[in-house]
Parts: sequence; structure tokens; C-alpha cells
Amino acid sequence: MRRREFIRLLGGIAVIPLGAHAEDSERLRRVGIIMPYDNTDQRENLAVFLQVLQQSGWVDGRNVRIETRWAGGNAAEIRKHTDNLVALAPDVIFANGTASVPFLMQATRTIPIVFANVADPVGAGFVDTMARPGRNATGFVQFEYSLSAKWLELLKQVAPNVTRVAVLRDQNITSGIGQFAVIQAMAPAVGMEVSAISVTDAGEIERGIAAFARSPNGGLILTASALAAVHGESIIGLADQYRLPAVYYRRYFARKGGLIAYGYDIVQQFRGAADYVDRILKGAKPADLPVQAPTKYELAVNLKTARALGLGMPDTILARADEVIE
Repeated sequence: MRRREFIRLLGGIAVIPLGAHAEDSERLRRVGIIMPYDNTDQRENLAVFLQVLQQSGWVDGRNVRIETRWAGGNAAEIRKHTDNLVALAPDVIFANGTASVPFLMQATRTIPIVFANVADPVGAGFVDTMARPGRNATGFVQFEYSLSAKWLELLKQVAPNVTRVAVLRDQNITSGIGQFAVIQAMAPAVGMEVSAISVTDAGEIERGIAAFARSPNGGLILTASALAAVHGESIIGLADQYRLPAVYYRRYFARKGGLIAYGYDIVQQFRGAADYVDRILKGAKPADLPVQAPTKYELAVNLKTARALGLGMPDTILARADEVIE
């Protein structure tokens, strides 16, 4: 090859910077997030998730792009946002709550999904088993259904005169049906009559509680769902208005004025979910990451609400409480 041709050939070869391989390993990843509703509690939980990701080295705008979608608790809006996230083809999607996971599983069988705050993922078909999820999803469960019986026991302890309980639940999701079934099965053992109120619509909730309150010795149990959280504060107001002792499934509700709450530590779930997202971004497969159950439960009581209802809080409950709100 003549010298002039050799020089021309060299000029056509792209020079690869020494740092190119490092830059490729640090390519901008994309994480999708679907939150079923928007309130202060959810924003604080998401802040914990993002903080743990950052501590693991994932900084939004530097090596990861965070795409967050906030839904309003209803199925149509959740589906719209999940479809939108799947269309972006992120490296992993974090889904908070049971409501969004079925839509994600229908939309993709390849994009890794990490869920938190989900009830019965095996029964719902999200994973094969807790130990070996086997598909493109894994994460953290809210509780076992047996916890629902605990809410009934707590109601009887703090309000011994209650003989009727209205269970507020979302009958359109598996966990709503399961929670109600456990409470219904347990009720005869504690001498209670059980009825159900749907949390689908605010007007339906108000009418249901007003009708229930016309007879004496009633109490409420709010079971876990996205819609329960959306309408939670108005349910607390209605319980106060009709002087109905009520048990809630998370500490947040006691802080907002609910009588008593018992449930899993949701912050622990968001921390764990962030850890799983980090591991997936670094090469782990959801099928190999076991679904984890809560290891910490919280009991919170609101003494101000108890006094307003004329109830004395048993010393046994106060001694066990993680938080007592005066």
C-alpha cells in the first residue's frame, strides 16, 4: 500500500476515547415509578425510595432518569400510566400497591418489575412462589390475610360494646375480597355481626356509613387498598361525625385522627424496593430475588380521638403501642 493511501485510510478510522468503555458502563438508565395516588404520606415514602437509590449511587439526571407517574386511585388512570411507562421501555419499573401490578404484567413480560405494598402476589398470579418468583416481577408483600383478624380483635379490645362492624373494602381487587373474608370468618368468635361498604366512590362511602350508624353499637374497619388511602381522611371524618370507633391498617391514619391503627412498616418496604431496583440495575433478575414479607408491624393509638369517643384505652394496648398520639 502506497504511503498516501495509508494516510487516507487512517483518516477514515474513528478514534475511540480511552474512557469510552467506562462511559458505556455508566450509560443513563431509566427507572419508571407508578404511585397509585398522591398525598403527603406517599411523597414522603417515595422520598425514602429515592434517597436509598441515591445512596446506592443512582443519581437522577446523571446516570439514571426517574420517570414518576401519579394516579388517582382509579383503574382507568392507573392503566393509562402503566401503559405509558411500559412504552418508555425502562430498565426497571417500581410499582407501589396492588392495583397497578396486573396492568404492568399484562403490558410486559420482559421489563423487570419491583412491587411494594402488594397483597398475595402468588394468589394474584404475579409470581410463581415467594422464594422463586420465576417471572419478571418480585418485591414486598403488605401482610398475610390473617392480619385482618387482628383488626377485629383490636376493635373489640378498645370498644367492648361494639357488636356490629362495617368493613370498608375494595371488592374489585383480590386483596379486598380476602381481607373481608378473614374478618367475616373471625366475627362469630368475638360476637360481632359483619357488613361491607365499598370504597369505590366517595358518595357511596358516605351513604353507607350514615346508614350503618343508624343502629347502635357499631364500629368500622378500613382494609388496605389504593382507594381506601384516597378516601381515608374523609372516612376518618365520617367516623368522628357518627362517633364510630374505627381500626385502620396503617399508622398514617392514626396520625390523621383515626382511633387506632395496626399494620406493616411501609417505609421498610420502600427501602427494600429501592435495594431491589439497585440490584436489578446492576444485573440481577427479578425471577431470582425472593418476594419478602414484612418483618416489622406498627401499632399507633390516638388518645385524643379515644377521649372524644368516651373510650378508655387499655393499658395492654398502650404498653405495646409504637406511637401514642395525645
